[in-house]
Amino acid sequence: MERLEAHRAFFASLITAQAACPRTPFRGLCSHAARALSWSRAVEDFYQRRIHHTPTDDPAFLYQDVTVALSEASKINNGQPVLHAVGLSTLNPQDGETALHIGAGTGYYTAVLARLTAPGGKVLAYEIEPALADLATANLSDLEHVTVYSRSGAEGPLPACNLIYVNAGATSPLDIWLDALLPGGVFCFRSRPMGQVERRAQAECC
Repeated sequence: MERLEAHRAFFASLITAQAACPRTPFRGLCSHAARALSWSRAVEDFYQRRIHHTPTDDPAFLYQDVTVALSEASKINNGQPVLHAVGLSTLNPQDGETALHIGAGTGYYTAVLARLTAPGGKVLAYEIEPALADLATANLSDLEHVTVYSRSGAEGPLPACNLIYVNAGATSPLDIWLDALLPGGVFCFRSRPMGQVERRAQAECC
């Protein structure tokens, strides 16, 4: 029963963290935003890899369980909320832990991680696309325990941490990630081998 209560408590905290982070400030760089549709998004059909534009600029489209494009040209998106909920629940972030977020985009799920590790933890976010990294830095500027680095999270050095959340394509865990994990640390990444539908993997550092 205690184990079930712990799972219920974490799930409640995860939902609270997502609810506390509005999606609209993290809307990205979609090309059609130049058409004066400041809230309009390009929504990616995950299975067929097609881009669908929203019919209006209603921000309510952002609050559905959909993948939202951050950059159409680069095929970068901010991910489907329910899939991220599964990944984050696998990691089970705790207050006081240090988390690395690889592939932060504009920082939305970095903000969720920050709330899950607050108040005593810290989050270090890595984003290789300079324009997205600049947006993430601005979006997360009010969170003192979050630092955004405009560089690849697949190259060293990386600081020691309790958990790593990878939102960048990888075919296998990188040694640099394993080396950064403290004893008992965990990481979660999504791989897309040979164009197949992505799968999730978790590893534990003993």
